[in-house]
Amino acid sequence: MSRGSGIIPDESMFNEFKKQCLSTENWVSKYDKNDMEVWVEVAPLSASTNNKGNYSKVHKIKCRMNIKDVSAATMYDVLHDSVYRKTWDPTMLESYDIARLAHNADVGYYSWICPKPLKNRDVVTLRSWQASENEYAIVNFSVKHPKFPPRKDLVRAVSLLTGYLIKPTGPNSCIFTYLSQADPRGSLPKWVVNKASQVLAPKVLRSVHKAGQNYPAWKAVNSPDHKPWLYPIQSELPMMDPAELFIQRGDSLENVDESSSRDAQENEDSS
Repeated sequence: MSRGSGIIPDESMFNEFKKQCLSTENWVSKYDKNDMEVWVEVAPLSASTNNKGNYSKVHKIKCRMNIKDVSAATMYDVLHDSVYRKTWDPTMLESYDIARLAHNADVGYYSWICPKPLKNRDVVTLRSWQASENEYAIVNFSVKHPKFPPRKDLVRAVSLLTGYLIKPTGPNSCIFTYLSQADPRGSLPKWVVNKASQVLAPKVLRSVHKAGQNYPAWKAVNSPDHKPWLYPIQSELPMMDPAELFIQRGDSLENVDESSSRDAQENEDSS
């Protein structure tokens, strides 16, 4: 996906991301229930010679939710508000913004809890966004930050591309689309990652929806006028030169072996 001459997403990247969100070609439906649908991308027949290739990479997954009781603007605010996230995201260990890169781009850190016996994960991502009356879009991907290298106690995951497209369908309703291709790294087989993502994605989106339902009341008593993602002048983050960042490739990270953790957990369970 093109990022122009610099690392910050340009208009062509946003257009391509929106196209993928709306496309049905080369996407297979895996879940369709209660105003929620989940698809995985499949390789075009002309590019696929056998099934083995489909299991050697992490699938791109897309979820679309028809929200009938929360506005697009509110859902957009929920995705940006890192303070509010601490109140509704039970898997989060740490989350904070590191620096501003432009009026609509920043770099941040996020770590989360994984089920035992797996190690917990973290990620450093560049995030960029666009907002208009007709739609809201956020995209992110993993980057290398000179002051935030991989930690020994966590497995550094990789977001190849993750994002959201929110389109209003009324004053208090919207179509909420989530698209992601992320590699948790470690020793998890890719087919496990692909299967798990299809199950977890609907649960995550329902949590985000509930967070959207509760956000107006929370925000009304928590700095209601403070929204630096809409008003850049409010941002207190330090500026950073985007040239200091590099796109994080999964193959440049250490492949952490988690088998010893699994063995230890199995021994503990059997004792």
